[in-house]
Amino acid sequence: MRLLKPTTLAALALIAGLSGHAAAQQPVIGLITKTETNPFFVKMKEGADAAAKAKGAKLLSGAGKTDGDNAGQVTAMENMIAAGAKTILITPSDAKAIIPAIKKARDKGVMVIALDSPTDPVEAIDALFATDNYKAGELIGQYAKAALGGKPAKIVTLDLFPGHPVGAQRHNGFLKGFGLAAPDAKSNELGKAAEVICMADSFGDRAKGQTAMENCLQKAPDVTVVYTINEPAAAGAYNALKKAGKEKNVIIVSVDGGCEGINNVGKGVIAATSQQYPLKMAAMGVDAGIEYAKSGKKVSGYTDTGVTLIAAKPVAGVDSKDVKTGTDLCWGKK
Repeated sequence: MRLLKPTTLAALALIAGLSGHAAAQQPVIGLITKTETNPFFVKMKEGADAAAKAKGAKLLSGAGKTDGDNAGQVTAMENMIAAGAKTILITPSDAKAIIPAIKKARDKGVMVIALDSPTDPVEAIDALFATDNYKAGELIGQYAKAALGGKPAKIVTLDLFPGHPVGAQRHNGFLKGFGLAAPDAKSNELGKAAEVICMADSFGDRAKGQTAMENCLQKAPDVTVVYTINEPAAAGAYNALKKAGKEKNVIIVSVDGGCEGINNVGKGVIAATSQQYPLKMAAMGVDAGIEYAKSGKKVSGYTDTGVTLIAAKPVAGVDSKDVKTGTDLCWGKK
């Protein structure tokens, strides 16, 4: 057996020590989404994975079982912190219930960044990287108003669920864009104008959206405009309208910009949608986590990750992009 010289052994020990130090210094970042199945969050995870691998960070990922599963998100956060995560990126399912877990994390020196959805209050986190959801609502409100062309506004809103900041901002932004009285962007209460003849919760779900639309048709058979919290709810609303033979006379507008939703804009199922960019949110979050690990510098405040109105048919006075542009920038299965 060949014996190594003492100097060689010392050199190998130094290399091993440096390697161990490098491994210990590898930034660990946690990503917690609302669910693992929604294409929006699938794309967000893909973006975070790609950014982490490209920059030498370790990404831990987790999610609630369903939208609204706060306990699942709390457990994921605790497990990630125990595994060494110094930055947590989270899309909060419950904007208020998650606050105590976030406070515990921040008290331990963990930076917490919300992606897509703010907490309530938003000051409970270090930073927010998200769509301007109020603006997203305004854009589709402006489009629906112009597309209606002076016909009577008889509006159905298929919302998320009561009290959620994203749901309130999109709903109230839609009212504002339509030219109706609306709460401001800081309110978590849903505004209601006289033109809104039915409001129902869809939980952002296709099947629940269809049921909600069917129920609203009982109260509002002469509906002319449907606002939906997202594109799955919009698809459910269309199914209900089609079953009732009313799909050709109703304008449906929505928010998301996933590939399936953009495809539905092209088909005429959805008249227009406000497209948001989950991959960008995730990549920015990972970059911030790496910088915090290197320098100890935390990000703060709100960063707007952009929103674009996508419509198959442009209308006068409202800036929009076409379906091809939306398809080029969409997320999910094409």
